[in-house]
Amino acid sequence: MTCWYEGPLAAFDTETTGVDVEGDRIVSAALVVQDGAGARPRSTRWLVNPGVPVPAGATAVHGLTDGHLQLNGRWPAPVMDEIAKGLAEQCMAGRPLVIMNAPFDLTLLDRELKRHRAAPLAHYLGQNPLRVLDPRVLDKHLDRYRKGRRTLADLCEHYGVTLEGAHDASADALAALEVVRAVGRRFAARLERLTPTELHTLQATWHAAQARGLQAWFTRQGTPEVVDTAWPLRPELPAAA
Repeated sequence: MTCWYEGPLAAFDTETTGVDVEGDRIVSAALVVQDGAGARPRSTRWLVNPGVPVPAGATAVHGLTDGHLQLNGRWPAPVMDEIAKGLAEQCMAGRPLVIMNAPFDLTLLDRELKRHRAAPLAHYLGQNPLRVLDPRVLDKHLDRYRKGRRTLADLCEHYGVTLEGAHDASADALAALEVVRAVGRRFAARLERLTPTELHTLQATWHAAQARGLQAWFTRQGTPEVVDTAWPLRPELPAAA
């Protein structure tokens, strides 16, 4: 029987105007589907004119300028609808969804859907549950004492995965997918008996513990940083009184 990390997987990634999931916007996104390890990946890409200025710092990361997005990007409403339907289709097909730092990308998509479609991500998923595999959470739990950063580029280097064109949504999604396969192989003894559904539940617990540990470190450093324990989707902030 094929282990989940050798079987069909999909991966999702975004590039954005910034790192605030409540206020920033998606400028590009990609959904990559691979029917099995070594199979040719199929990629769907979206380019979005967010309707707001793209900060220079964000452009420096992904290379997408206001002018390029205004000329080539589509309006957000139909794009967000297509993305959400694409993710729902993968869930319906039973494919686990690889998302590096899932609480960022999924939460930002959820807020964009509410902003432009007046409907949350859950509306599109319906009765089809998310089964997310987050390489960041998996790696931090399975190799928790390894020192160093754990960005996607760091994980690719550590697990011997080629990352061509970093900060391109399609390239990052495919790299994250291959990292998850590599993590599965390296820690097969601990992972092969678990289903993606079981792993999804476990990752929520693992991420919460990781977040509490990081929060404790920030507290000791006197840093006023707040770490959200929710995974893979952050709850919406309550409206101001």
